[in-house]
Amino acid sequence: MVKCFNNVPAAGMVPLAKPAGDPDRSVLAIAGDDEGAKKTVTDFLDAIGYDAYDVGPLAEGWRYQRDTKAYAVFSQPGRPVKEDWLRRGLHAAVRYRDM
Repeated sequence: MVKCFNNVPAAGMVPLAKPAGDPDRSVLAIAGDDEGAKKTVTDFLDAIGYDAYDVGPLAEGWRYQRDTKAYAVFSQPGRPVKEDWLRRGLHAAVRYRDM
């Protein structure tokens, strides 16, 4: 199992898709325990116009849940999501139980 597409609204998917190498290509977070499955998802994302950022095991998927900073990076429609923005949001994540 791989968690993906959790932090991007469906309506924003098509306009953000860009070919590999495009400076405005967006990155999506993925998390999973099976490296082969994550490779498959990474290849799929590349095929539809996105880069993948591997957050680690599935247990780390909470870092891009709704109401986290990593989720919020997609809150501005049409604005590409850069890896450094996503990474900062992931590192700033706080679990609800830790608030």
